[in-house]
Amino acid sequence: MPAATDQTFQLVPGAPRHVAIIMDGNGRWATQRGRPRLFGHHAGAKRVREIVEACPDFGVEYLTIFAFSTENWKRTQVEVAGLMSLFRRYITKETKALKAKGVRVRFIGDRVRLDAKLVKLMNVLEAETAENTRTHLTIALNYGGRDEVARATQRLAQDVAAGLLSPEDVDEETLPRYLDTHVLPDPDLVIRTSGEARISNFLLWQSAYAEYEFIDTLWPDFTKAEFGNLCAAFGNRDRRFGAVSS
Repeated sequence: MPAATDQTFQLVPGAPRHVAIIMDGNGRWATQRGRPRLFGHHAGAKRVREIVEACPDFGVEYLTIFAFSTENWKRTQVEVAGLMSLFRRYITKETKALKAKGVRVRFIGDRVRLDAKLVKLMNVLEAETAENTRTHLTIALNYGGRDEVARATQRLAQDVAAGLLSPEDVDEETLPRYLDTHVLPDPDLVIRTSGEARISNFLLWQSAYAEYEFIDTLWPDFTKAEFGNLCAAFGNRDRRFGAVSS
């Protein structure tokens, strides 16, 4: 493998180019150990670093992680405040390392409800890593698939009203250009940890033809080895995209 600062990317035949992960189970992991839920979230944040660093080993160029959903505001005020503090701390602590390891970071989701200090840190991290190409890390923060499509449709409608786009030109190729993920390829593989078998409003449009893996492992216990096994298994899948296998 190239050195950590090398911007080149080594393609692994059959590997998923883009993996998206619903990082579930932090709270249950902490509860099983008699600790508060935020203890689990801190453990989960540490796991993110290991998985991000493992991506080049398995041929994964793009990694998208679900950090905080539009529905997570329904949690207790203590947990939400703790998560926002964790996000600020994570960005502050990891910016230098992410930049050095060739990781480009993007955020998707609605930033309007986030506090100004957090948004400023997000903007700085995106700017500091904008030239990196080895691994593309996308963090979904205050993100919901339905919310994303609604916001995209609003922007599209504004362009139609302004005469920049004809209604007849609106099709399934047009709308993705207005999504938060418009610069990213669609995910090839979506992983959900913790034993839950639902997609929870995550990348609804983009994952139309993604392969899914629902695993029992709680996110803080999700290892590089398990990640590698799932990426390897992906290579054995017959992806027909609606066609008949040859």
